[in-house]
Amino acid sequence: MGHVSITIRGRQYQIACDDGQEAHVARLGKYLDQQAEQVQKTTKNTFSDSLLLVMIGLLIADELSDASADARAAQQTQAAARAKADQEIAAAISALAQRVEDIAAKVEGS
Repeated sequence: MGHVSITIRGRQYQIACDDGQEAHVARLGKYLDQQAEQVQKTTKNTFSDSLLLVMIGLLIADELSDASADARAAQQTQAAARAKADQEIAAAISALAQRVEDIAAKVEGS
């Protein structure tokens, strides 16, 4: 099991993680520390660690919610584009089949 030390608002925390995940956990810790610093700068208030944690959690939840909405919108756009492409391909195949039938009819009539 891996271990990593992260610092949030000047306080160090020892975090256990799966082997190989240390760098990822360290990046997450740095992100949390940046969020804490941003909350402090934006509000210009000093919060208890508990309240700050709740505020950071809400900010991250909001980011996740926005990202999920963006992903759903992208999936819907992709599905609509795929459906349109399928319709265009079906129309092209139908037109090609008609041309083959027309050619076959001319060949038979000759």
